[in-house]
Amino acid sequence: MDPCCETKADELAPLRLRQGRVLVAVLIINALMFCVEFGAGLLSGSAALLADSLDMLGDSLVYAFSLFVLHRSLIWRARAALAKGLIMAAFGVGVLVEAALRLRAGVPPLVPTMLAIGALALLSNSLCFSLLWRHRSDDINLRSTWLCSRNDLIANAAVLAAALLVGWTGSPWPDIVIGAAIAVLFLRTAVSILRESLAELERTRNGAFTGDA
Repeated sequence: MDPCCETKADELAPLRLRQGRVLVAVLIINALMFCVEFGAGLLSGSAALLADSLDMLGDSLVYAFSLFVLHRSLIWRARAALAKGLIMAAFGVGVLVEAALRLRAGVPPLVPTMLAIGALALLSNSLCFSLLWRHRSDDINLRSTWLCSRNDLIANAAVLAAALLVGWTGSPWPDIVIGAAIAVLFLRTAVSILRESLAELERTRNGAFTGDA
C-alpha cells in the first residue's frame, strides 16, 4: 500500500470508531423510544404520537444502515443514504394515511399522554442531535443521519404544540394537522436526501468508469 494511503487510513480509523459509538447510542435511544411512543400513541389515540413513533422506528433503521456501511466504500454510503431517503418518503406517506384515518374517526386524543410522551421524545432526540452534531459534515452518510435527527426535534416540538391546541380547543384537528405537517416535512427531506445520494452515486460511478475510484 502507498505510504500516503496508509497515513490516511490511520487518520480515518479513529474517526470511524467515534462514528460507530455515536450511531450505536442513537440507535438504542430511538429503538427504546419507538416502543414507548408507539404504545402511548395507541393508548392516547394521537396521530401525531403514532407518526413520531414511526419516525423513531425509521431512525432506528436509518442508524442501522449507517452502522452497516460505516467502514465501507463511498458507493455503499451513498446507497445507504438512498435507502434512508426511501424510508423517510415511505413514512411520510404513512403519516398522511394515518392522519386521514384519524380525521374520519373524529375523536380527540388524550392530552396529558401527548404532553408527557412528547416531552420525553423531545429530550431523547435532543440528546441524539447533540451526539450527531460534530459528525454532520463527515460524509453523506452521517449528514443524512444528522438531517433525520434535526427533523426529529421539529416534529417533537410540533407534537407538543398539537397537544396544547387539542387541550385548548377540544378538537382532534390540531393533532391531525400536525401529523400531516410532519409528513410533508419528511417528504421534503426525503427528496433532498434522495437527490444528494443519487448525485453521489453518479459521481462514484463516473469515477469508476474513468479509473479515479
